[in-house]
Amino acid sequence: MAVLSSHLLNGVDGTHAGHVSVRLTKIAADGAKSIVFDEKSDQGGRFQKELPVDDEASYEMVIASGAYFSGRDIPKFGIQILSEIVIRFEMPDPNARYHIPVIMSPNSYSCWWSS
Repeated sequence: MAVLSSHLLNGVDGTHAGHVSVRLTKIAADGAKSIVFDEKSDQGGRFQKELPVDDEASYEMVIASGAYFSGRDIPKFGIQILSEIVIRFEMPDPNARYHIPVIMSPNSYSCWWSS
């Protein structure tokens, strides 16, 4: 089984982005989509899931950043246009660890992969 994990960070004030909705969808080679999980990050902005992976599929992680920031009392520097962060990736090794941290702000984000 592979392990997928993330740490969501609030890029505005440097805190952990807790209780953010995260959905992982599997996209099969024929384009068919199926939801793998739909949960929230913990209070520390983290989640970790052990899951079977298909090395011929791609995956899409959708983070509900808009809902998270709309419920926060932060300085507003204009309108917020980013409602979700969508990260599409592959997990070619079914036994590997895939850690994808995300620093998110109301209208931008940065992510990377580490093992």
